[in-house]
Amino acid sequence: MPRIDSLPLESLPEEFQERMKIGEERMGFRANDGLTFARVPGLMEGLSGLTWAIYGKDGLVTNEIKRLVSIITSSAAGCTYCQSHTVHGADMAGIDEEKIKAIWDYETSPFFSDAERAALRVAQGAGHAPVECTDADFEELKKHFDDNQICEIVSVIALFGFLNKWNATLATDIESSPLATLKKLGPDVNAA
Repeated sequence: MPRIDSLPLESLPEEFQERMKIGEERMGFRANDGLTFARVPGLMEGLSGLTWAIYGKDGLVTNEIKRLVSIITSSAAGCTYCQSHTVHGADMAGIDEEKIKAIWDYETSPFFSDAERAALRVAQGAGHAPVECTDADFEELKKHFDDNQICEIVSVIALFGFLNKWNATLATDIESSPLATLKKLGPDVNAA
């Protein structure tokens, strides 16, 4: 049960309603967290721009790496809402189902490259509080990514740090479609 109710879509200004409809078309469901973001003036607009800049497309690293990093970060943080969304998004983006299912075996699974392993290791450590990344983790990451790419990977981790804290703290209700995808493909959050 959510700690703060989502606002009804109809109660939002027209611009917010339009943003929510665009998100719904893109994701296939209406995100409940967006209906609580609307309670804070400027948050939805700012977060929309930030999310698109960091996560909406390939950048310095591929969207696949970004999506895998977001799954590990949200799982390590213990946010089932974001874990369901990131698994659902990875599936919608066409990431192999077996790879999604094997994400917590990234260290040994043949589905993952050494570069992905390095990124996921940092994402797992950064998803914990306090952060558990080591200098050795970053030295391995630097073998595969330049400093700008590493900053982009960390931006994904940081974005989901906000989303994880927001949704876990407010106990945001998980929508049926992401929840079904999590049950089908999701890693065990307790593996974190």
